[in-house]
Amino acid sequence: MTRSNWDYTQPELIEGFREVGFGSRDTVFVHVGLDALGQPKDCSTKEQACKFLLSALQEVVGADGTILVPTYTYSFCRQEIFDVQNTPTTGGPWSPFSDFLEYFRQLPGAIRSSDPIHSVAGLGPKAKELLTDVPPTCFGEDSVYHRLRRTGGKICTIGLGLHEATFLHHVEEMVGVPFRFKKLFTGYIRNNGVMQKKGWIYYVRILAENSLPDEYRLQERAQEAGRCRETKVGRGKILGIDSRDHFELTSQALAKNPWFTAKGPGGDPVKLEQERVGRSRHKVNVPTNASMAEMIEAIWALPRDLVSDGYDAALTALATQVPMTIHEYPSGTECWSWLVPEKWTCHEAYLETLEGKRLFSYVDNPLHVVSYSLPFEGEVSRQELFNHLHNHHQDPDAIPYIFKFYERDWGLCCSKNLKDTLLDERYRVVIKSSFSYDTLKVGEVVVPGKSEESIVLCAHLCHPAMVEDDLTGVVVGIKVMQELLKRRDLRYTYRFLIVPETIGSTAYLSHHEALLPKMKGGLFLEMLGLEYPHALQLSFAGDTELDLCFSLALKKHDLYGWTGPFRTLIGNDERQFNAPGVRIPMLSLSRVLPSSAADWPYRGYHSSLDTPELASVKRLEDSCNLISQMIDTLENNVVPVNRFKGEVFCSRFGLHIDWWTNPEGNKALFDIMYLIDGTRSVARIASECGISFEATKSTIDKMHDCGLVEYE
Repeated sequence: MTRSNWDYTQPELIEGFREVGFGSRDTVFVHVGLDALGQPKDCSTKEQACKFLLSALQEVVGADGTILVPTYTYSFCRQEIFDVQNTPTTGGPWSPFSDFLEYFRQLPGAIRSSDPIHSVAGLGPKAKELLTDVPPTCFGEDSVYHRLRRTGGKICTIGLGLHEATFLHHVEEMVGVPFRFKKLFTGYIRNNGVMQKKGWIYYVRILAENSLPDEYRLQERAQEAGRCRETKVGRGKILGIDSRDHFELTSQALAKNPWFTAKGPGGDPVKLEQERVGRSRHKVNVPTNASMAEMIEAIWALPRDLVSDGYDAALTALATQVPMTIHEYPSGTECWSWLVPEKWTCHEAYLETLEGKRLFSYVDNPLHVVSYSLPFEGEVSRQELFNHLHNHHQDPDAIPYIFKFYERDWGLCCSKNLKDTLLDERYRVVIKSSFSYDTLKVGEVVVPGKSEESIVLCAHLCHPAMVEDDLTGVVVGIKVMQELLKRRDLRYTYRFLIVPETIGSTAYLSHHEALLPKMKGGLFLEMLGLEYPHALQLSFAGDTELDLCFSLALKKHDLYGWTGPFRTLIGNDERQFNAPGVRIPMLSLSRVLPSSAADWPYRGYHSSLDTPELASVKRLEDSCNLISQMIDTLENNVVPVNRFKGEVFCSRFGLHIDWWTNPEGNKALFDIMYLIDGTRSVARIASECGISFEATKSTIDKMHDCGLVEYE
């Protein structure tokens, strides 16, 4: 091969590596665009070029040095299994020379990280330390990039710009830039034949063009500061920078300009995403001082997905009924162990025959599409369609409510009766959906009391086109709060939270930890328009003052009402309040059937059958009255302290009840008297005596009027 046939030699490449700061014993993370340098000498095949590059790198770092290369696969992003040993490197726009990456990861002794999105392969004494037992994050705490920085590793780009070294995203995540956010991906990892389901966090960018990496700014700044070295090899360049220098310089730049590493211009990421995706405009007309029926009628059919325009429209409409603060939590926000998801928008979705006959669509009912379905357009076989087509497990006429908030898949829903008519071999599926950065919203209504100790009512507003679950809880809660706002005698402060299920409560609690010690307890409201008796699910502890008060009120109000232990009647946001580390005694009030019933929790649950017809206004009003009685019981629940010693001389104080004429009254009087010692509340005394709260309080009040008892 003559000189004219090649652009550089291996000694020139080795010298280039040394000129940009690499040497013996170094750990070097190499991003490879080798073809940008031109033709390496005596390399007529790709394998020869791979060996040429590896030999040069090993010559520079020596036997005690470690070489790392990206072997990214994006497996979880593509809903694919990631096999650590076998899944090939995908490469990407930053890596035109992916053949070297594949060659490298398959070398004897090479170690590959188990990251199902951004795996890294390494050779050398530090490879195991850097690449094994990595936490489930691409760029976050203790990721490969964080470990590289801790060990003083270096970064090399061959024929690529500095912005194409993905260490940049580690800096952005550690600093927190406005155009990226944490997103959970789930899937399966196979490692040495062992399969495991995992979740992995990827610090993704918003998809507006403003967030694309800036190609020049960082590199110019690093070179001006003398942190990034550059040398020409062949027809291209090699860059080298210490990872700690990269982190320091980039962090400082981002502190001054949070959009420094992005193309820009900077802006509100929510608005930028709304411009990209568009917004669904929902007209919601809720009259002033609306009845519960009017609120339900105005809101129930909206596509109120977890984070969505439909949910936002519903919450905004309800905010006209009570003084409400709306808290917002951006996508990717850490909420203890949870992450706020993206907004989901369904623009259009339908199933049709190949002849164009429309069988059902999102316009007919939003439940026809799996909530948070991935977009999909194409012709599918009947079998493939059925793998993604859901029907209700109980009722053949119902369209089911199916959601995949944290699982990435596409899906449609229809009744079983309709599904049974699908006999063609092939069908056309169209799901035009978008995921975008936005904010999850929680509505909060507060009625101040004399004490900062608070009682929390809670209901969830999500679940598109459904009523009992849980629009009934929302409207009942609003009516209860409207009545509380008229009172001036409240002991406790009352909070009503309107949330997207689970993540909404977790977001609020995790961002209001200072309030938690002052939360005495609460009541989750749901499914309150059904024809069944009230069901009260107790708190995790089961024997708190709230459990006693609310149980006593239920017993008096609803002859057929019943109670059950925590997590035995129904499961909802009360779980987040009762959970470890929180332990706020949150009960749940509903009208569900017992779990042994065939239609548990009620016929129409999570389906298109959950319509306003199920919600009786009379029963909703009855639930409002019960909750008011529960609150009154709690408000009047005090601890009586005895100012007497020995049995009270009842005749002296006009308290005597004759045993011969009223033996039950006489027994009750003395049962109560013997429990008044400053250690029991009125509710606890009533519960132990088997007497109503009102009768117990009346007896103790008489003793209080006589100066025999004082209230703590």
